[in-house]
Amino acid sequence: MGELEGTYRVLQTPGTRLGAQTPAGVSTLEPGHGPSAAAAWPAARTPIRVQLLDSSVEVFDVEPKCYGQVLLTQVWKRLNLIECDYFGLEFQNVQSCWIWLEPMKPIVRQVRRPKNTVLRLAVKFFPPDPGQLQEEYTRYLFALQLKRDLLEERLTCTDTTAALLASHLLQAEIGDYEEALVREHLRAHEYLPGQERALERILELHRGHAGQTPAESDFQVLEIARKLEMYGIRFHMASDREGTKINLAVSHMGVLVFQSCACVRLQMFLNERLCPEFQSSTKINTFNWSRLRKLSFKRKRFLIKLHPEVHGPYQDTLEFVLGSRDACKNFWKTCVEYHTFFRLSDQPKPRARAILFSRGSSFRYSGRTQKQLVDYVKDGGMKRIPYERKHSKTQMSLRALNANLPRQSILFTEGTRTPASPSSTSASFCSGPASPPAPVGLLGSKDSSSSPTGPPAPSARWPAAERSGVAAAPPPGPPAFQPCQGLSVESPQLPSTRKTPPSLSPLGPAEQGSSPLLSPVLSDAGGAGMDDQEELRHKCAPADEAYFIAKEILATERTYLKDLEVITVWFRSAVVKADAMPADLMTLLFSNVDPIYEFHRGFLREVEQRLALWEGSSSAQATGDHRRIGDVLLSNMLQLKALTRHFQRLHEVLTELEAASRRLRRLEALRRDFELQKVCYLPLNAFLLKPLQRLRHYRLLLRRLCAPDRQDPGQDPDRGDQDRADRREALKAITEVTSTLQHSLVRLENLQKLMELQRDLVGIENLIAPGREFIREGCLHKLTRKGLQQRMFFLFSDMLLYTGRGASGTSHFRIRGLLPLRGMLVEERENEWSVPHCFTIYAAQKTVVVAASTQLEKEKWMRDLNAAIDAAKSNADTALAPLGSVLCPHPRRPSDEVSLEESEDDARRARCSSGGPGQHRASTAMHVCWDRTTSISRADRSAAVENQLSGYLLRKFKNSSGWQKLWVVFTNFCLFFYKTHQDDCPLASLPLLGYSVSLPGEADGIHKEHVFKLQFKSHVYFFRAESKYTLGRWMEVIESASTSPGRAGTSEEEA
Repeated sequence: MGELEGTYRVLQTPGTRLGAQTPAGVSTLEPGHGPSAAAAWPAARTPIRVQLLDSSVEVFDVEPKCYGQVLLTQVWKRLNLIECDYFGLEFQNVQSCWIWLEPMKPIVRQVRRPKNTVLRLAVKFFPPDPGQLQEEYTRYLFALQLKRDLLEERLTCTDTTAALLASHLLQAEIGDYEEALVREHLRAHEYLPGQERALERILELHRGHAGQTPAESDFQVLEIARKLEMYGIRFHMASDREGTKINLAVSHMGVLVFQSCACVRLQMFLNERLCPEFQSSTKINTFNWSRLRKLSFKRKRFLIKLHPEVHGPYQDTLEFVLGSRDACKNFWKTCVEYHTFFRLSDQPKPRARAILFSRGSSFRYSGRTQKQLVDYVKDGGMKRIPYERKHSKTQMSLRALNANLPRQSILFTEGTRTPASPSSTSASFCSGPASPPAPVGLLGSKDSSSSPTGPPAPSARWPAAERSGVAAAPPPGPPAFQPCQGLSVESPQLPSTRKTPPSLSPLGPAEQGSSPLLSPVLSDAGGAGMDDQEELRHKCAPADEAYFIAKEILATERTYLKDLEVITVWFRSAVVKADAMPADLMTLLFSNVDPIYEFHRGFLREVEQRLALWEGSSSAQATGDHRRIGDVLLSNMLQLKALTRHFQRLHEVLTELEAASRRLRRLEALRRDFELQKVCYLPLNAFLLKPLQRLRHYRLLLRRLCAPDRQDPGQDPDRGDQDRADRREALKAITEVTSTLQHSLVRLENLQKLMELQRDLVGIENLIAPGREFIREGCLHKLTRKGLQQRMFFLFSDMLLYTGRGASGTSHFRIRGLLPLRGMLVEERENEWSVPHCFTIYAAQKTVVVAASTQLEKEKWMRDLNAAIDAAKSNADTALAPLGSVLCPHPRRPSDEVSLEESEDDARRARCSSGGPGQHRASTAMHVCWDRTTSISRADRSAAVENQLSGYLLRKFKNSSGWQKLWVVFTNFCLFFYKTHQDDCPLASLPLLGYSVSLPGEADGIHKEHVFKLQFKSHVYFFRAESKYTLGRWMEVIESASTSPGRAGTSEEEA
C-alpha cells in the first residue's frame, strides 16, 4: 500500500470527547502542553539579559535563531544610542574569555545557553582622542566603561592617577564636594579596588572640582585615561617563537606586543595592589597598520607579515602562539574589526567565494567605519533624546557660582538648554588642549600653571557667567537642562581652560582622520539660545567702536602669542629633548624669537588690564581713564622699534633652518614629526612669518582707531583729545616700522612659499632660487587624449609648472610638466575647442590647452600669465639657477596595505587609507584649491595677512536649534575652532575658499541680531557676533578669503 498524501485531523480520545481530564503520566512536554498545542503555537521568543554600563540589567526578547544584529539593534534603540558602532555586546565562553557577539551570526551558534547567559554592553573601539566622540551621551558611556575598567584593574595606572580618575567620576555622580555626602556615597559604591587606602586622596582631589558639570567631568576622565598606556587595551595571552610569555593587543595604531608581567599572579596571591612600577605589562613593540602587509592565523599560530621595506634583510613574518585555535581566531577577528573601523573609509567588499572549495575565513567587519559613523552623525542620523544619569545627584556649590570676574568674559555665554539636534562634523579630528613644559628661564613667570597632581579647581578659572547656566539647573535628580555645549570634540558643555600635560608623540593617520575640507568637527548638541539675562548682558556691553577695535587687538594678540609659543615653547621642548639641532642654529633661532615673544607677553597683559577697566565698574570711570587705549598702544609701538633687528634676521633664521634640515637627517625627522603634532596646525615655517605679519595687522587696526569719522561717545573731551593724539602717534610709529620691514616681509613670504612647495612637489629640485618669485597657484583642467584632466598649476616669475595628485592617499603633487615663460604666448581659443573657459598656452616646445572652472578664474590666470611673460622678457638678462630633476617615476605605493586573511597564501590586497607624511595638511591652500577648483595669487596671500581675526562666536548648524560658543581664529584662508582662547590645539578647521558669506534670509529662520551665514553647496553654518562692528569685521575678512581679492575685471562669476 502506497503512501497517501493529504491532510490529517487529530482524532479525539473518548475521554477528551466526554470532557475528562488528561490522565497524568510521564511526559517530556511542559505542563499544560500537549502534542497538538505544541504544533499549533509558534516558537516562543527567548529572553536575553544584557548588563548595561551603569550595571543595570535589561531583558530583550528575540527569536531563538535570530542573528546577533537583531539583539544589537534592540539595544541601540532602547538606549537611543547614536554613535553605537563604538560599542558591542560581549559574553564569556567556556574558557571564561570575553567574546564579542558577532552581528552576522545566529546567537544560538555563539552563546551556548542564551537564557542563562548575561551579555554585557561594553566599548569595543577606543578612539585615540575623546574629542572624536561627538555625543555627550557617548562620552558618558565611555566614562562608565573606564569606571568598570578601573574596578576590574584593566586600566592599570599609578595610585595618584587612579584617585584623580575616581574624583572626576565622583564629581559627575554626586556633584560638588560635601564631605558627609561623599563619604556615604563611597561606602555604598566602589570605584577602585581597595579604595579605602586612597580615600583621603580622592576626597582632596574631589574638593578641587567645584563647579565642574557632569559632562565636563566625563570629558576629564576620558582626557586623563587616553594618555595611559593601558587605555582601551585588552590582553590576549600568547608566546613568541622562543616560548617567552607575552600579551598581544590591538588598538587604533595597530598590533601591540606587551611583556607578560609575572607579578600579576603574585598580586592575585597577595590580594594587594601592586606598586606603580609593577602595575602593568611593558609595551615592547608596536606594529603600525602601515607596516603590516598581512595578518593571518593557522591553528594556534598568529602570523604577522610585514612590508619588505619595513623588515629589510630580517624576517618578514612574525609568529605568535596563543592558547587555542579559538583564542587565535578571536584575536584575529578583533584585528580585522579594528583595522576596518579606524583605517578604512568603508567596509571592503567581500571577495567572491569558490563554489566547491574555499580557503580562509569569510569573517568581515559588518558595521560602519569611523568615517562612515562621523558622516552619519553629520547628516543627522538620529533624533537626540535627553538621557538620564542613573546615580547622578549633581549639585553646584555657591562658591563656584558666585565668582566675580571682569565683564569681558561674560558677553558670550549661553543659558541652560536641552539636547536637541544631531551633530555636524567631518572627519577632521583633533584632540583637546595640552600644554608643554616651560623651558627653564623662559616661562617662569607665566600666569597660569597646572597642578602636578591634576587640573586646578574650575572655580578659579571659569568666568562667573560661563557657569551661570549651571545655577539655573535644578540640583537634584537627572539633568533635565544641560549648560552651554561647545564643540563636541572637547567638553560638551562649559569651556574649560585647564591645561593638561604635554604630549609630543605624532598623530597617526587614524588620529587625523580624513580631509576637513567641507565642515569642521562641530556638534549641534544645542537647544534653546541665550537666556534673557545673557541677552541683557549682551546688550549692555560698551557700544563705541573704539572698544570693539581694542577687543579685536586683545583677541588677535592672544592668538598671536599662542602662535609664537609653537616655536618658543613647543618646538624648543622637542629640540631640547631630541638634541637634534646644532647649538649655533639654536642660538640664532631663539635669540631672535624670544625677545619678540617676551615683548608681546607684556603687551598682552597691559591690553588685558585696560580692557578689564573698560568693561568693569571701578573708580576709573569717574576719571575717564577706563576709555583710554592710546597710551598703551603708543608706548608699546615705540618699543617695537628696538626689535627691528630681530625682525630683519628672521629671513636668515628661516634660511639656516631649511639648510640645516636638508643637511641633518635627525633635524629633518624632528621637523617632520613636530609638524604632525596637533599644536603645529600650520607648517612650521609659517609661524616664523607671524612676527612681521603682526606688524601689518597693528597698522590696519590703528588706522581704524584713528579714522576721522569715528566718534568716542561718553569720553571726556580733554582726555579724548589726548587719547586720539596718542593713537595717531602710535600709528605713525608702527607705520615707520612696517615701512622699514616691508621688503623683508615680502622676501620672507616668498621664501616660505617656495619652501612649502619644495616639500609638497615631488619630482623637482632647486625650486628655491634667488630671483624666483611665486605668483599664483590653482587648479585647472588640462586637455589630453583622455579628455579634460585635473591638474594643479604653479606660476612663478620664470616658469609654469603643472602637477597631478600623487599616489592615492598622499598629500603630495607629482610634477608632470614645466613650461618656461620666455617665448610663451597665451591666447583665448574657446571657440576652437568647444570647452568653456579655456585658453591655449604656447611654450617653446609644447602647446597646452587648459580650462578654468569659471570665467573669472580664466581671466585671473590669463592676466597673471601675461604679466609674468612681460616681466620675464624685461628680465631676459637675469638667469636663474637651473632646476634639478623635473620628472620622476611614479612614487612607490605607500606601505599601507594590509591583507587580513586566514590563509598564509598571499591574496588580493585591499587598499586602505594612507598615513603618508603631510596628510594633516589637507586644509592648506594648495589642497583646498585642488578640491574646490580655484586658485590663489600672491596678492591674495598678501591681503590675507592683514585680514586675520580672532574672537568668540556663537555657532549654529542649519538643522539645530541651539547656539554654541566657540573661539574662532581666521588665518591662512581658514577658520580654526577652539573651545577657549587658552587652548593650545585647534579642534577643527574650515577652509573658506569657495564659501559665500551673507546675512541670513527669511527662509533660514534666524531671529537673532548680528548673525552671518556661511555656505558652500549644501554645507551651511550660522555664526553670531557680539556687535554690529564685530559682525562687519567677520564678514569683511571672510569675504576677502572666500572670494579672492585678486579679481580680474568685473565679470560675474559663473556657477
